[in-house]
Amino acid sequence: MERAEKHEFVTSLNAELADTGVVVVAHYAGLSVSQMTTLRSSVREAGGTVKVAKNRLVKLALQGTELEHIADLFQGPTVLVYSEDPVAAPKAAVNFAKANENFEILGGALGSTNLNADGVKSLATMPSLDELRGKLVGLIQTPASRIAQVVNAPAGQLARVFNAYAEKDKAA
Repeated sequence: MERAEKHEFVTSLNAELADTGVVVVAHYAGLSVSQMTTLRSSVREAGGTVKVAKNRLVKLALQGTELEHIADLFQGPTVLVYSEDPVAAPKAAVNFAKANENFEILGGALGSTNLNADGVKSLATMPSLDELRGKLVGLIQTPASRIAQVVNAPAGQLARVFNAYAEKDKAA
């Protein structure tokens, strides 16, 4: 990579990391090409991105972002897994780490908050943004349907009472 290419790469990675919600840093030594392809596709399906770059270039790209505090994690063969959704990248990385022992999560960052490996794993257990939205919509709709049932219940009861009196009069 020439000097101009490196500068362009650092600039583009800086812009990407400035807009991201969460970053996970992991060691990937010992993974095969097919395993890395599997990681990339699973993270892409979750809405994230996987980047492998020289540690020196990543440290330069982190400067000026709120993620600058994780620069000390970049030692050895590292990979970046990041996404805008605060749960997508950690969930995909942790699921991949369970299946591949050579993929070791070192830590990460959620905005300006530093995360260790356990922090990333606990973040992965949380529901995703879409799941939370679905639950919220369900909670909002539930009271409305219950109100409709309560409002309609007296009318139904009244109809049953009138029907009972009508049948009683017919029998008599």
